[in-house]
Amino acid sequence: MRIILISDTHGRHKEVTIPNGDILIHSGDFSGRGDPYEVKDFLEWFTSQPHTNKIFIAGNHDLSFENKPAWLEDMLDKLAPNIFYLEDRLVTIDDVKFYGSPWQPEFHDWAFNLVRGPELAEKWAKIPLDTNVLITHGPAYSYLDYTIFSHQNVGCHDLLEKIQEVKPQIHTFGHIHHSYGSTYSEYTTYFNASICDERYMPTNKPLIVDLDLDTKKITDYFQAD
Repeated sequence: MRIILISDTHGRHKEVTIPNGDILIHSGDFSGRGDPYEVKDFLEWFTSQPHTNKIFIAGNHDLSFENKPAWLEDMLDKLAPNIFYLEDRLVTIDDVKFYGSPWQPEFHDWAFNLVRGPELAEKWAKIPLDTNVLITHGPAYSYLDYTIFSHQNVGCHDLLEKIQEVKPQIHTFGHIHHSYGSTYSEYTTYFNASICDERYMPTNKPLIVDLDLDTKKITDYFQAD
């Protein structure tokens, strides 16, 4: 199974060359503020991609996805059956379990923000223990979460603790544009798939992951050309 990872396109998705693959995953912040025209444009583009299945979550910029106005509910109801919007929800594709959640530590007055501690831990407690691919908008603490603005690691400690319990093969996210790339721990490979840099320019490339369907282990991962 070839999985293509992107995040934080901020309305510039049409400027990104998306590699072929079986599954395309967007980890949120596909818009500037989640306005109707932005969401419609993204969903039309996402739907047009040739991948067999497509998964996305919302990010802190996708404000309408937290409040769910009627126009958004109507758009989501009309998604094709091979497109999955995950909000604290799991979907299984070819026996691989994908779980998505948009929450992150409080950051200004954006969407899906929660105070660090019990509120966030309660969200992460919903992650099933048999999750293979975890999709969040923000990073776990100390994994591709360094921001040049405050010069510190800003990921979520409680998310890291849950990941260490679940041991997903893949954790993909974005949010911290500066820390684009990949790294790994003993059980999990982490992918910050932010396409936009700190100037909101789409300079980063999609990330490609090959997953063996029998073992659920990564056989290869690399940056798109």
